[in-house]
Amino acid sequence: MGIFGKGKSREEKAAKIAEQVAGGKGFYGRMTRATLGREDYTKLQQSIGAYNSGATVQQLLAAGVPTITAVVVAISDTGKLVNFDPVVDLVLQLTGATADPITLQTIVSKLRIPRAGDQVLLIADPANPGAYLYAGDGARP
Repeated sequence: MGIFGKGKSREEKAAKIAEQVAGGKGFYGRMTRATLGREDYTKLQQSIGAYNSGATVQQLLAAGVPTITAVVVAISDTGKLVNFDPVVDLVLQLTGATADPITLQTIVSKLRIPRAGDQVLLIADPANPGAYLYAGDGARP
């Protein structure tokens, strides 16, 4: 908080910088884009997107948005880490649905990495109709 009570918290400042980096805008975004190669910058954007989707899921769960169950068909490591948690590619089959399996890239806790055959929870993505966000296995830490 600033001298007159109008300053931003560290979290708000960090979120703004992360948004600038992901969008390639502002001082931090332009410097990051200039110093990283195109491939590395794309990986950085994907990691920030995965991190932001995790925060969105927590907000939606707190708001009471209904979850959808799915079974893990396959899981593969992308080689990326966010806060030391792995970013993985999941192939999921919605429970009770005969549609094709869905694929999504998400951060999972290194303590709760799902395995093939495990049941997990999904939330419909409000920003992208027809897409889903990974909401974990439903167990609270």
